Amino acid sequence: MSFAEGSPQPEETTAEAWNARYPVGTAVVAYPGVLPEHPAYDPAERVVTVTRSRAWTLGHGTAVVLVDGLVGGIALTHVDARPAAGGAA
Repeated sequence: MSFAEGSPQPEETTAEAWNARYPVGTAVVAYPGVLPEHPAYDPAERVVTVTRSRAWTLGHGTAVVLVDGLVGGIALTHVDARPAAGGAA
């Protein structure tokens, strides 16, 4: 899988690593369906939003975070942190 700039790198897909880097309220792009690399990707499903919780790990091991505008946790592999206005994520 390739990662877009600002998206979680493999070590950032743990809840602990995500929380250490990104506070609640971080601007993100969420992909609740499939990722842009997938042939069935529909750009209309992309959600520009902010996080509304700290990340946590589900019982089966997937790390997720809540975002405004969507119900339920979104896997960190399906969330890209957006660079802040100054250019830092």
